Amino acid sequence: MKAIGYKTPGAIDRPDALEDIELPRPVPTGRDLLVAVRAVSVNPVDTKVRSSARPTVDGWKVLGWDAVGQVVEVGDEVVGFKPGDEVFYAGSIARPGSNSEFHLVDERIVGSKPASLSDAEAAALPLTALTAWEMLFDRIDVARPVPGAANAVLIVGGAGGVGSIAIQLARALTQLTVIATASRPETEAWVRELGAHHVIDHSRPLAEQVAALEIGAPAFVFSTTETTRHLSEIVELIAPQGRFGLIDDPDALDVTPFKRKAVSIHWELMFTRSIFQTADMGEQGRILGQVAQLADEGRIRTTATSTLTPINAANLRQAHALLESGRARGKVVLEGF
Repeated sequence: MKAIGYKTPGAIDRPDALEDIELPRPVPTGRDLLVAVRAVSVNPVDTKVRSSARPTVDGWKVLGWDAVGQVVEVGDEVVGFKPGDEVFYAGSIARPGSNSEFHLVDERIVGSKPASLSDAEAAALPLTALTAWEMLFDRIDVARPVPGAANAVLIVGGAGGVGSIAIQLARALTQLTVIATASRPETEAWVRELGAHHVIDHSRPLAEQVAALEIGAPAFVFSTTETTRHLSEIVELIAPQGRFGLIDDPDALDVTPFKRKAVSIHWELMFTRSIFQTADMGEQGRILGQVAQLADEGRIRTTATSTLTPINAANLRQAHALLESGRARGKVVLEGF
């Protein structure tokens, strides 16, 4: 089968950073589905792994953790899907990725593809929607108010993949006031279009801008990027007893300044459930089912902003470079082998 992989980690501006390769078609066992992949999207995790992680013993590292496709075979313990079903999912970082014609994935972290969306539109959603959902509802628990705080969430990096869907989920499922950050006219317009009540500029100090909104100190802050840069501002602007969540990877994170406000700190990694095979691993499949329903009801929309065809090394290198530039808006999707 066709796939895209690499042997040597490093920068994207090398011809061998990602290469077109041939690999054996995998065989499903247990609770695995074998999916014929029709579309994938690219996330920051792809670029981080590509730049540092070495291949496994077979010599190639295959990336990709968002996919849409059709089930073609199932393992002998599968109960929820059958050949012919159209699915979408974010996969597991502990297994080979979805940048291949056929891909194995545990049925517990798979959802039925939204019927109203194209393959490319649906491929933009799984990883970012799971990350945003788990942060909002499992980690910082936005359904539980913070006494005296503004019922508001500040989303740092509102125009990125996770921020773009977090804004929509907060608007669709909560009564939160949504404050998003953006620093360019096109990204400000994008986050407003997605439903942000207020937009502030993350190239300038955040606390003063939040205070100027005159809504009070936000109960919740969700930082998707450059947390180290904004940390002191977040300490200043968040409400006492507020809840702060982050998903990026600071080299170091001094949380001591949050102690005076008794702020709780929450780190979200969407892959935790699949890495550790947690007892609630199937929750991800259920979340994707709810995301699909919201999409089919028109309450959320795809965050795909550009589509490249076909799925090959050249187009994946282009997508990785765009993400690493820091200027991506929404999600980059690749479609078709």
